[in-house]
Amino acid sequence: MNEDIIDVDGDARAESLKTIGWVSYLLHLAVAIAAVVPGAQPSAALLIVALVIDLVKKSDAAGTWQASHFSWRIRSVVWAGVLYVVTAPLWFFFILPGWIAWGLISLWFLYRIVRGMVSMNEGRAVHA
Repeated sequence: MNEDIIDVDGDARAESLKTIGWVSYLLHLAVAIAAVVPGAQPSAALLIVALVIDLVKKSDAAGTWQASHFSWRIRSVVWAGVLYVVTAPLWFFFILPGWIAWGLISLWFLYRIVRGMVSMNEGRAVHA
């Protein structure tokens, strides 16, 4: 473990960061599930909301084990967003390939969400 990472368990800041983390992870989870449902427009909005939350609050977690979770979620959102946008035309031209592509992206995204949630629940950093 890195010596410059401090443990802030038990104080109000740590609890606030955990609450923000759970909200963000749950938004991510909703996006991953909704992505395989055709016409689930809220997915893009929730993805943006989760990204904004993490970008705004990331500096609050600097120097804590929770900082890794903010970076993890931001990278997950950016990569998933790019992959969803790149594969979106498949929905318009070939419904089955679009469903398959988004299903695979959603499974990868779901894996990252669950892995992050498990790490956060155990009170430890998440590593790539």
